[in-house]
Amino acid sequence: MRVSVRKDGSALSHAPDNWHAVDWRRVERNVRGMQIRIAKATREGDWRRVKTLQRMLTRTLSAKLYAVRRVTQNQGARTAGVDRELWDSPESRWDAVGRLKRLGYKPLPLRRVFIPKANGKERPLGIPTMRDRAMQALYLLALEPVAESTSDPNSYGFRRNRSTADAMSQLFQCLRRPDSASWVLEADIKGCFDHISHDWLGTHVPMDTGILRKWLKSGLLYQGRYQATEAGTPQGGIISPTLANMVLNGLEQDLMEHLGAKFGIGRAKKLKVHVVRYADDFVITGTSQEVLAGEIRPWVEAFLAQRGLRLSEEKTRIVHIDDGFDFLGWSFRKYSGKLLIKPSKKNVKTFYRKVAETISKNKTVKQADLIRMLNPMLRGWAQYHHPAVAKQAYSRMDHLVFQRLWRWAKRRHANKKSDWIRKKYFHQVGDREWVLSTPTVRKDGSLGLLELYHVSGTAIRRHKKVRGDFHPFDPDWEQYGEQLRQHWMEQSRSYLRQWFKLYTSQGGNCAHCDQALEFDSGWHDHHLIYKVHGGTDALSNRVLLHPNCHRQVHAGGLNVAKPVPSKP
Repeated sequence: MRVSVRKDGSALSHAPDNWHAVDWRRVERNVRGMQIRIAKATREGDWRRVKTLQRMLTRTLSAKLYAVRRVTQNQGARTAGVDRELWDSPESRWDAVGRLKRLGYKPLPLRRVFIPKANGKERPLGIPTMRDRAMQALYLLALEPVAESTSDPNSYGFRRNRSTADAMSQLFQCLRRPDSASWVLEADIKGCFDHISHDWLGTHVPMDTGILRKWLKSGLLYQGRYQATEAGTPQGGIISPTLANMVLNGLEQDLMEHLGAKFGIGRAKKLKVHVVRYADDFVITGTSQEVLAGEIRPWVEAFLAQRGLRLSEEKTRIVHIDDGFDFLGWSFRKYSGKLLIKPSKKNVKTFYRKVAETISKNKTVKQADLIRMLNPMLRGWAQYHHPAVAKQAYSRMDHLVFQRLWRWAKRRHANKKSDWIRKKYFHQVGDREWVLSTPTVRKDGSLGLLELYHVSGTAIRRHKKVRGDFHPFDPDWEQYGEQLRQHWMEQSRSYLRQWFKLYTSQGGNCAHCDQALEFDSGWHDHHLIYKVHGGTDALSNRVLLHPNCHRQVHAGGLNVAKPVPSKP
């Protein structure tokens, strides 16, 4: 460790001199503190201060450390760019921190690859080098608070604490009543990431324009040939989703202002126009087909044209809610006046094809290995659809998968009778028969049964939608953010164990008033160091409080100490 010194000679802090010496809690608190200040300046409209704070943040050691850690811990950390360089050691990561400088920085071309899409086509991806990824992550730290502060309330894609389930819940609220809007503009932007105007980005995105233009003009390298990039932001860059969001910000709020100015606020409300967007997919509701086709669609097309974008003629359509439409893998449709949201036929078909291909490609693997391949796929698909009316789709999927597995088992033993095959591969588990399962040894050494995930056993639970004005970089929203995280964690399998550890460590008492935590009154999960200040979800940073005590702590700015377990 070494001691940093201010210009006036006073000691500043202990700065690390290698990767293992980094105090990550301090790093996160420093970064989050600057992001809070940027968000506050954005909300106040002080853009000069926003620019100053962004410049300060991107030059700090904490932000550079944070950026390097992000790009070396995500799923793409093992995928190299055109320079074939990977930061796979503590020494290389530490050296990389010192290379994140604006002066003399020149990004390398992106490595072009193609990945298959659900419709059989291929999606182009541009893979930056590790250094370019880290630079994007660094400047994203300064841009994200601005993007969150200027986003539309009902934009849910690529934003903190928001998901597709939130978009689905918002649409449910807009369409569920008998007097709700009956018509929907189902929009699709043609090649959104590939056609965004560079000039618009350089003019309207509040970040270092020189760095941004270098990324946009870095070009592509495919099969040894260089291709210049005149438009678009490449899919694969860390900062690209945020840039795309900022391009489409205003679609909701500007449309409402346009309608209010043209028709008056009262009449505009009667049109029941609502915009729900997830990344570049969005739908707009309305009371009539004429309003959507004659007024709203032309305005949307003009809005997109300014940004170099346009709607896809093939995929954009106006439909009645009784005929239904698909959005984010769900089918929204009213049956006799009642809105039901189900897994879409296309989503079910695509997922089953994926499962069938997995089984077909693994004809000779061990039974346990096949179960371990299929379980994450089945569990993930089922949990994605758990807020919807999905029981029928679940049962159908279980049946289709069983048929495929039965053919898989019979093929392995063509000369054996069906009864022998059933006894070898399928067993009774509780009340369920014909369950693909096999004996296995658990981590504690005991003998157990490894079974295929039961899709139909997934509970249907209504999703608790995030509030549209929730701001993850505003300390005033910390308590609401804690409640959201608690709600999500309660749905995870590991939360019960975490709750039990917290409960027993506190002796069953509230960490604030030291009175018993009752099941009737409930409890709240409180972070000692707020998440907006860089606090983590580790048990050492969490305590259980009464709901009323939790409100008192936040309202009064009180400090809560971690209870010390009493000795037996």
